Amino acid sequence: MRNAFADEILKLALADERIVVLSGDIGNRLFDKFKAAMPTRFYNCGVAEANMISLAAGLASSGLRPVCYTITPFVTTRCLEQIKLDVCYHNMPVTIVGTGSGLSYAALGSTHHSFEDLAIMRSLPSMNVLAPADAPELRAAMRWAFAQNQPAYLRIGKKGEPVLTEEAAFTAGRWQCLRTGSSATLLACGTILGEVLAAADLLAKENIQVAVWNCASVKPLDLEALSHLGSSPVFSIEEHSVLGGFGSAVAEFLSSRRDPPRLIRFGIPDEFLHDCGEQEEARVYCGLDAASLARRITAEIA
Repeated sequence: MRNAFADEILKLALADERIVVLSGDIGNRLFDKFKAAMPTRFYNCGVAEANMISLAAGLASSGLRPVCYTITPFVTTRCLEQIKLDVCYHNMPVTIVGTGSGLSYAALGSTHHSFEDLAIMRSLPSMNVLAPADAPELRAAMRWAFAQNQPAYLRIGKKGEPVLTEEAAFTAGRWQCLRTGSSATLLACGTILGEVLAAADLLAKENIQVAVWNCASVKPLDLEALSHLGSSPVFSIEEHSVLGGFGSAVAEFLSSRRDPPRLIRFGIPDEFLHDCGEQEEARVYCGLDAASLARRITAEIA
């Protein structure tokens, strides 16, 4: 997804001279083409992410459309105060992109894990929170974000995510139904979508037909889709803490319904991960791989 981001931001910036890119100590060659084409519109802010956010807010107040990009925890938790006061309080059109979200950097330990970013960012007034599932949806979400005059946070993966969606118009507050089924409804948020679809295939082999929704818009939620959920169990599935994230947002909405469906939230347990391993291993540990999801869903609806 990060390569898709670099390619799309180059295209967008070539078409809109207001767009500038601020990078937080990204030392690879990701932005070489951007820097070659527009050297005065790229700023490597180093390991000073709080300053990067404040600089972006200043640029936005001058009429530019800055995008801040670095590894997820460093562009969210490290500079929450600046996002809150410099960007959101003034409703500045700054786009914040956190790469390697969730368990993407599982092998690098808790410094690089981002289990709380959705909870933080969705709590900020004015902030739109988007979690595209793959590269095509990321590109569409970027175009949507830059067309707005508000802050936006895009939570993306790292690399190698399977392409599961078609590049089309993206609208915040609208989800996409990818599968239909009456046994349960699976609400998948972000790059975990591939595991959720694979779990749905495993369930289908057991004659358990589930609906699968791609829920890239965390704030705003798709209130229409949530309002029309049936009586079958609903599962929210995210590569984020079970506390405060997408599932919590769904629970908050459903709690206002007179007769809500049963909601089961799957995510990362409320604990630190002390063992090192790749993303695939970490997903198994957290019960977020396809086989584990299929077993857990079957147990809940049996």
